[in-house]
Amino acid sequence: MRAALGFPWALAAVLASCAAATKSPTQTAIPIGGPWQRLEYEHASMGTLFRIVLHAPDAVAAQRAATAAFARLDEIDGRLSDYAPQSELSRLSRASEGSVPTPWLALSADLYAVLTRAREISQATDGALDVTCGHATRLWRRALRERELPGAEELESARASIDWRALEVRHAEPAARWTRANVRLDLGGIAKGYALDCMLSLLASEGLESALVIGGGDMVAGEPPPGKRAWRVELLLPSAGPEEPRAVIELCRAAVATSGDLYRGAEIDGRRYSHLVDPQTGLALTESRGASVVALDAITADALATAACVLGPVQGRSLFERFPQCKFLLVALGASGLQRAHSANFPSPIER
Repeated sequence: MRAALGFPWALAAVLASCAAATKSPTQTAIPIGGPWQRLEYEHASMGTLFRIVLHAPDAVAAQRAATAAFARLDEIDGRLSDYAPQSELSRLSRASEGSVPTPWLALSADLYAVLTRAREISQATDGALDVTCGHATRLWRRALRERELPGAEELESARASIDWRALEVRHAEPAARWTRANVRLDLGGIAKGYALDCMLSLLASEGLESALVIGGGDMVAGEPPPGKRAWRVELLLPSAGPEEPRAVIELCRAAVATSGDLYRGAEIDGRRYSHLVDPQTGLALTESRGASVVALDAITADALATAACVLGPVQGRSLFERFPQCKFLLVALGASGLQRAHSANFPSPIER
């Protein structure tokens, strides 16, 4: 990837671009010879388009498995969404409005798994990933939508509520409780990766191991296509020019996630603000940043891509040693110009 590092951002994309979002799974069959078919399915959820690409000898069984995988996705979204007021996540956030410490609240297996992994990565990244930043992210969503900065008191209140240690998770009989009042959760930096892992696992349980599952800029790969050693995955590298250069890497039994603010942000009072929030300050980033992370599972890749964006190329180098099994590409474009960093093991591009 070294030859492409001069471009400001890296966004993961599969070679065939995603079509418009659909309300229910759609299927495309591409003959590849022999009994195997390359099948593709699409479904809108979590505010983006999810896509399954798989190879199977039985299109009917594949359709049934893909439909089940998308149903699993919607189930996870229903539990982990911070937009839905009656989701399990929203109910857990509201529990912090009482006196603390709160009573223990039982957790579903999904929310327990995500909160446990989030806590591990929060600790390992010194809070660069912090799912208790919900008040701040909600403030900045409104600010970007209305093109008006939040008030100083609102910002300070939101910043003071951010602390990943404020939510305790019990492992025996999974449950959680709050030790700080008025905290709001936002799993936007980790939930999509968890959903991708669950979908791939479900497909494998149905005997469909040669699969690639994509959600927005994140994807997880199972076994490679028949006769291939890996999935060929494209990293899209937007430049200042009209064309977007691309580099192709190989992915097998691993995930790649990309976080960045190239397409999400707004200018307010002459300054550009990102949708990404720094948990340390509660403020939206004003420097354009991007990160791509390759990991063994999508939940880790997703969470670390979020943390890497918050840290940026300079501080983010600390992640290279803390997570040696992962591969990182970090870039930023600010007042000091272009900065970039990548771990030595980040995959080099291959020919298309």
